[in-house]
Amino acid sequence: MITHLFNAPPALVFDAWTKPELLKNWYAPDGCTIDFKSITVKEGGEFHSCIHDPVHGDCWIKGIYQEVLFPEKLVFSIILSNEQGDVVTANEAGKTENWPQAIVTTVTFTPIGQQTKVTLHQTVAEAEAKKSGAYQSWFSMFDRLNDILTNHQ
Repeated sequence: MITHLFNAPPALVFDAWTKPELLKNWYAPDGCTIDFKSITVKEGGEFHSCIHDPVHGDCWIKGIYQEVLFPEKLVFSIILSNEQGDVVTANEAGKTENWPQAIVTTVTFTPIGQQTKVTLHQTVAEAEAKKSGAYQSWFSMFDRLNDILTNHQ
């Protein structure tokens, strides 16, 4: 679980999580980029994306939005896949064998004055997330998102 305080109202922060033109500017680890093959943000909607990492190569994922409650909450799965959208194992995706094939991500957006507290919870062991670098990547991604939100207002 990670929390972060953003200098923007909940509606704007929520939009940054759900609008591809904003999401593509921050939702990838440092030095990486992300492309969306498809994205439909609504309950039951799906996405299929690729994080391009110059060191480790491409990482394809897909997922389903289980809950979309503007501007309060997002719940979605993240499933390891290939470019065609087929589910793959952690090893096939270049992850450690302990990395789960599917993760559920819950994001809540809580107003605090003119700011928004984002609470992120993922169903992966924290130790595994730290070992893979995923845990640390959230902090740099949130810093980029805060810069984008500050300049977007």
